[in-house]
Amino acid sequence: MGALIWLLIPFVAAVAAGLWGSWANRTRRMRSDGPELDGYARFRAAMEKSHADPDDRVTTAP
Repeated sequence: MGALIWLLIPFVAAVAAGLWGSWANRTRRMRSDGPELDGYARFRAAMEKSHADPDDRVTTAP
């Protein structure tokens, strides 16, 4: 009887994990990747902007 209880514990944990996974994924079907991709596009545009030449900086060498 004790062995059956030890086998029941992982089974109940697997069922609980499956239920939690389906609950956690419930809103992903309705959402698209639009906002995330828009943010990434803004990030890429900011990184691609040309910046001042680093050699033009004023340095104070001793």
